[in-house]
This record gives sequence, structure tokens and C-alpha cells, in this order.
Amino acid sequence: MTNVLDLFRLDGKVAVVTGASSGLGAGFALALAQAGADVVLAARRTDRLQEVADRVRGTGRRALCVATDVGDPDSCEAMAAAAVEEFGRIDVLVNNAGVGTAVPALKESPEDFRRVVDINLNGAYWAAQACARRMEAGSSIVNISSVLALIKSYAPQAAYAASKAGVIGLTRDLSQQWSGRRGIRVNAIAPGYFASEMTAQIPEDQLTSFVGRTSTLGRLGEQHELDAAVVFLASPASSYVTGATLAVDGGMSGH
Repeated sequence: MTNVLDLFRLDGKVAVVTGASSGLGAGFALALAQAGADVVLAARRTDRLQEVADRVRGTGRRALCVATDVGDPDSCEAMAAAAVEEFGRIDVLVNNAGVGTAVPALKESPEDFRRVVDINLNGAYWAAQACARRMEAGSSIVNISSVLALIKSYAPQAAYAASKAGVIGLTRDLSQQWSGRRGIRVNAIAPGYFASEMTAQIPEDQLTSFVGRTSTLGRLGEQHELDAAVVFLASPASSYVTGATLAVDGGMSGH
């Protein structure tokens, strides 16, 4: 009889995390390692990846740092190839790399809008393509969307909201294409507001007031609460879940 806790284990698996140099991505990498996976850490800021790699190795798992610009399809291909060369396989991809802006729509330049979409949406697609080419049946892709794909923001964030809504659409379609035919599950997580580099740009009093008014739990989320969702969707615990978007937002999208 299977122990339900064993379903959350990732022993012998290899997980790729984009945007792993800090914040939520660094937390995801450590959580996946704690669940048993070796981890490929992908980001543009390679100087900060080494610290995350040391934390992953501290769990007894292996880590590989790869300089990656997810907005460049060739860079994503090189990242996936390096992962397979080092570890022989890719079982999990967490598409976490992303940027956020808050610019009034009539003032946002075409270059700024394209940059956000290119990293948040296109980058998720290029990374998924590169990894899926190398994944076997039973693998999992977890795309990090946002609660702002589901509800309105208090700030002007057209590019960010559009890109993250696109990630949900991408998730549904890739699930349709890959889950039945290739055995690769594709799901998304829509985080609410968590302490991160992105939310650090918002004045603390404004952020806590907004979250307090608009969420059921009335507070920011904590890293471990999002880590648990990532491990769930990455692991066999979610073997019958694909094409879904899991809101981890303290009830914000339920209002």
C-alpha cells in the first residue's frame, strides 16, 4: 500500500527552475531539493545562483548553475541541453522567471510592454519547448502565473496582467498537446502577494492595506505556502491533475 507522503517525493528526479537566483525561485529550488530532486538553477544573474546552489547541496542534492535568458529561445535550448548533459534527464520544469512593471497604459512604451511579455509569456514558452523535447512520460511543467491573471490590480499593470493571463492560456494548450500524447503534465500556479523582490517595490503600508481588504485571509503569503503547491504539482501526488491553475492567494481571487 502506497504511503501518501511518498507521493510528494522527487527522489531520483531532476528539476529545472528558471529565475532561481533569488526570491520565490530560490525558495522553489530549495523545496524541490528537500523533496529529493537534483536541481538545475537557471537565471541571468549567475553571481547569485551560487548561493542558492550551496543551499541545495546542503540538503544532500546536486545543483547545476546555468546562465539563462528565457527571452532567448537559443539560451533555453542551451540550458536544457546542459541539464541533460550534467544529470541525464529533466523531469520537472518550474517556469518562474518573470518581471513586473507598474506603468499607466497611456505612458507605457512599446519596448517596455514587449519586454514584460517577452520574459513572462514568451520565456515560459521557450523554456517549456526546450525541456519538453527532453522529458519522458511522467514529467511535469509548473508555470508560475499570478493572481493578477484572475483579478484586477490596484496598480496600472497592463503588461504584467496580460502576460500572466497568457501563461494560463499557454498552460491549458500545452496540457492538451502534451499530457495525453507525451505524458507530460502542465499546470499553473497563480500566486497572490508574497514577500519578494517584486512586491518590495510597493510601499509596505499600501501593500498590506490592499491585501487586507481584498483577500479572505487578510495577509501576505509565506514562501513555504507556495513551495508546498509547487512540490505538489511537480510530484506524483498530482498525477491526475493537468491543465489546471491553482490559486495560492489567501482567497483573493474568490472575492
